[in-house]
Amino acid sequence: MSNGKTAIVTGASRGIGRAVAQRLAQDGFRVVAHYQNSKDAAEEVVRGIVDTGGQAVSVAGDVSVAADVAALYEFARDQFGGVDVVVNNAGVVTGGPVQYISEQDFDRVVAVNLKSVFLSAQQAVNVLPQGGRIINIGAGLPAAAVAMLGVYGATKAGVEVLTRSLAHQLGPQGITVNAVAPGPTDTDMLSPDARANLDQLISNTPLRRLGQPADVAAVVGFLAGPDSGWVTGQTLHADGGVL
Repeated sequence: MSNGKTAIVTGASRGIGRAVAQRLAQDGFRVVAHYQNSKDAAEEVVRGIVDTGGQAVSVAGDVSVAADVAALYEFARDQFGGVDVVVNNAGVVTGGPVQYISEQDFDRVVAVNLKSVFLSAQQAVNVLPQGGRIINIGAGLPAAAVAMLGVYGATKAGVEVLTRSLAHQLGPQGITVNAVAPGPTDTDMLSPDARANLDQLISNTPLRRLGQPADVAAVVGFLAGPDSGWVTGQTLHADGGVL
């Protein structure tokens, strides 16, 4: 049953974004499933939601480009009349010794992981109603300072700082802003090195398993829902207590 609200989910074609889109649809949201390149996968997500009685549409765009982000919000309003929840999930990873990371790769990671959240906030501030939600997908890396992932971790640390700042700015409008920081999660963004050392990853996790996209989506579902109205400016770690 629809709750009458609309959620934008960026990077919704796979992994955590896919699970978030599915979870919010289950919770009654009309879902705008954003993708950049994976059209077939995004349309599959939409079909799955519609086939189970939900409402969803897909839309392409580059979240690091201001005009594309503005078009994303306009599309959501045209399709469903408004926007109530935004999940900024789109992200890319680059890794390796810092001396081998190209300037182009650095700029791309910063643009997709951090600039996109800024551009989305610029649209959301004039669109979200009282009770609106902004949920940014961060990472557990800023606290752990994982070797070879410094640039990626730095962008996610920036997302956490921006989250707290936006929470202060938008709180008087009744809009909450929070982040979710996944630990090692079973998606195609998990590095080959991590997969080669799964036993160690799992042994460092008190719950003794690898995270699943649905685990993260459940936390997003809470933050998007009515029970989280007194939670803002926070980063919730959905990581199984990883050490």
